[in-house]
Amino acid sequence: MTERPRTLLTAIGGIDVLRRLSNTFYEAVLADPLLAPVFADFTRTHIEHVAVWLGEVFGGETRFTDELGGHQALLRAHLGLKITEEQRLRWMELMTAAVEKELPDDELLRRRVVEYFDWGTTIAREVSADPEGTDLGDPGPTPRWGWDGLV
Repeated sequence: MTERPRTLLTAIGGIDVLRRLSNTFYEAVLADPLLAPVFADFTRTHIEHVAVWLGEVFGGETRFTDELGGHQALLRAHLGLKITEEQRLRWMELMTAAVEKELPDDELLRRRVVEYFDWGTTIAREVSADPEGTDLGDPGPTPRWGWDGLV
């Protein structure tokens, strides 16, 4: 049996693959009648920010924390969006399709990545119910996700 790379980011193929994943995903989201309204303020820089976030979560550099505000900033970005469970599930469908298209053909890798998205979108939906400006307290550092889930 071949030994797995230490991080999911390495197994994925690096930040460029995450950029492709984000681009493929957001193309579908912006064309989706259920999700497009949630992303009314979408800009192309969002794709890069998502790739940098995922790179950090999956074991890479701490660029999101160092340059873009870390876990607190990510959570604050979801305040007031009022994401429904129907929207979250559609988000998961589109992301799963993007994962299948853009990530290496490795069942365990894809499963772990999709598990992260399921976990993360559940938190995003919960946070989105609170109004903008809500004090979130200290959510702690950016989470890390590995071969066994949350590290």
